[in-house]
Amino acid sequence: MKWEIDPVHSTIGFSAKHLMVSTVRGRFGGVRGEIDLDPEAPEKATAEIVIDAASVETGMPMRDNHLRSADFFEADRFPHLTYRVTKVHRLGSDRFRVEGDLTIRDVTRPVTLEAALSDLFVDTRRGTRIAISASGSIDRTDFGLRWNQTLETGGVVVSDRVKLELEITAVQLAAAVAA
Repeated sequence: MKWEIDPVHSTIGFSAKHLMVSTVRGRFGGVRGEIDLDPEAPEKATAEIVIDAASVETGMPMRDNHLRSADFFEADRFPHLTYRVTKVHRLGSDRFRVEGDLTIRDVTRPVTLEAALSDLFVDTRRGTRIAISASGSIDRTDFGLRWNQTLETGGVVVSDRVKLELEITAVQLAAAVAA
């Protein structure tokens, strides 16, 4: 079954240590893509999630602009991040390990996520929906995101490890419903 990611009800969140003490949280609001998923056989799922790099938001405009700059996402040159699901392993009735390829700034690396799949929800006005929650982490330097500053105390401004949280809602495509 084909599903379209609902950009209004989907977000990609992230968090990283700042000054090695506090945690900065942010999100990408511009999320779209397609999922090929049979809820009866989720292990066979594939997906492509496209994230608008310029949609990054942390609640601090100066930091958001820095994240969009060449020091990080270089959103003008690389407007999208993508995650392509390559394999899904069932861990329980609604729990899965999802393997995929994440591309940031034309650098692609394998990234594994732990995911949960909701039951189908039939919305008589907007169609059948499904929700996927997933989490994992990456080393941002693996993708060429190397900007940092060393602190006088020996730490750094931004941790290399970045935690990811995905909340995806998808709507079953009409052609898939009719089939």
